[in-house]
Amino acid sequence: MNRNHRVIGVDESGKGDFFGPLVIAAFLAFDKDKEKLADLGVRDGKKISENRLLDIDERIRHSFSHNVVVIDPEIYNKRYKKIKNLNKLLAEGHAEAITGVLEENSADKIIVDQFGKPELIENALRSKSCKLELQQRFRGEEIIQVAAASILARAAFIREMDKLSELYNTKIPRGAAAIVDQAGQNLIERFGVKILNKVSKTHFKNYGRIVNPTLFSI
Repeated sequence: MNRNHRVIGVDESGKGDFFGPLVIAAFLAFDKDKEKLADLGVRDGKKISENRLLDIDERIRHSFSHNVVVIDPEIYNKRYKKIKNLNKLLAEGHAEAITGVLEENSADKIIVDQFGKPELIENALRSKSCKLELQQRFRGEEIIQVAAASILARAAFIREMDKLSELYNTKIPRGAAAIVDQAGQNLIERFGVKILNKVSKTHFKNYGRIVNPTLFSI
């Protein structure tokens, strides 16, 4: 292992949540920074309590190069309507996050938490003239740079969800369970059905259940 290798780790948050944005984060660190990152508490963001995660996020954002891409629901819905493929949309977001880091930094390798067909990210990066070595792996969060990216992405998603809850003066839930459908119906009652395009990912099955609840109660 070359400890002087500069590795970009990439991960996302919000992919499985009906409400809120899709967030992709790219994080750059030398391999020799692994001990420092571990001491800061960096590990898979899904396994860290929310308060602790937000604290770690603040620390690493101020100490390492990174780029966080937030695709808000209105933009997300436009893109999805055009390409009709979540993994392709996600790959484009990965490429955007990665090349944002590379605008002011150099790197030796990119590691992403694998999803979909490997060629999706390869093609997205090629379209942006990025030719760095790319490694796609399952359980990518085992690589500490990817784990750091998972923290940045989840923290940004949490902040965006808090903003939505404050904006509409109601608690907007995460995930895609029944509580989400109820929240969507409450929002429609207050603001009309068009609100869903501003706050949610409208290709989710939740959308149909919220807009036409009687169809799913028979």
